[in-house]
Amino acid sequence: MQYDQLIKELTDFRDSRGWNQYHTLPALARAIGIESGELNELFLWDMEKDDRFSDKQKHDMELELADILTYCYYMCDKLGVKPDDIVQEKLDINKKRHWKFDE
Repeated sequence: MQYDQLIKELTDFRDSRGWNQYHTLPALARAIGIESGELNELFLWDMEKDDRFSDKQKHDMELELADILTYCYYMCDKLGVKPDDIVQEKLDINKKRHWKFDE
C-alpha cells in the first residue's frame, strides 16, 4: 500500500471517531513512548533469546510495532512530512557521523 493511501485510511479512521482533537504533537509523542513500552514488555524477563521466539510472540511484536508506526504516521501527518523522507534525511546525516566504540 502506498503511503498516501495509508495515511488517508488512518486519518479517516481517526476522524470518524473524533480523535483528531486528542492527537496533538505532545499526545502523539507520549503515545509512541507508551506503545514502545508495550513492545518492551513483550521481552520482560526474557534474557536475550535472539530469534528463538514463537510465531505468536513474533506476531505480538508486529502488532506493537504497528501501533508505534501508526502514531508515528499520525505525527508525520501533523508535521506535514512523509516518514520515508525524514528517515532518508536522518540516514544521510548518520552516514556522515562517526562513532567511537570502546573495544
